[in-house]
Amino acid sequence: MTFELVVIGGGNMGAALVGGLLDGGVVERDQVAVVEPAETRRDVLTDLFPDVAIVADVPPCRAAVLAVKPQTIGAVAATAAQAGATRLLSVAAGVTTSVIAAAAGEGVAVVRAMPNTPALVGEGVSAIAPADGAGDADLDWAEQILGAVGLVVRVAEDRLDAVTGLTGSGPAYVFLIAEALVDAGVLAGLPRTDVEPMVAQLLVGAAALLQRDGDAAGLRAKVTSPGGTTAAGLRVLEERAIRAALIDAVQAAADRSRALGSSSN
Repeated sequence: MTFELVVIGGGNMGAALVGGLLDGGVVERDQVAVVEPAETRRDVLTDLFPDVAIVADVPPCRAAVLAVKPQTIGAVAATAAQAGATRLLSVAAGVTTSVIAAAAGEGVAVVRAMPNTPALVGEGVSAIAPADGAGDADLDWAEQILGAVGLVVRVAEDRLDAVTGLTGSGPAYVFLIAEALVDAGVLAGLPRTDVEPMVAQLLVGAAALLQRDGDAAGLRAKVTSPGGTTAAGLRVLEERAIRAALIDAVQAAADRSRALGSSSN
């Protein structure tokens, strides 16, 4: 049997993609296979995805998602191409499309992606970039796959490091802010058991408003009354250079992504 899609790597990201694809009806259960070498993980995946082929080796396929460690991506790309895949979508960090395409050989379209961890709950942000020779149809295919777990944007490959610094590392910045808000609420006298869900909902609600209106500065202004409590709090944040710190954090992460990519290619 030849599968329409094979997901190589059954870790968290690979499993999230399979779940999103199945839930969204993008692929049928009998048309997708998951390749996972670890037997214990295969057992977990079998429980998660009944009626989906969970296998140890790459079966014949038309396309493949490469959700493996960067150091194995070349060998895995070559194996997928030998199994018949004419399209490859890589979510391996730092490995360029030229490296993957060279390993896969001629006649294989390669698209590289940078997803982030909220994809695990269907709320991810992914950027995709094509290799030379990959066309709009190949990008449409990659976007359909990653769209099952969130928003997808198309960028030039040299912008993927910036994406890494912003949305790839960004969840950690948000979690750090959440930690600080929880600690602040406790310090102000609220029980931690109440503060943690309050902060989580605060972030969900603020994100929903931002997604609806798309105007962070305008939304901030609406919350900030002249001489009010929010203005007092924002003054402290600006004095402590929180805005500049976040900008510098994104830049530092992007620079580190470039350095890691250069050393692995």
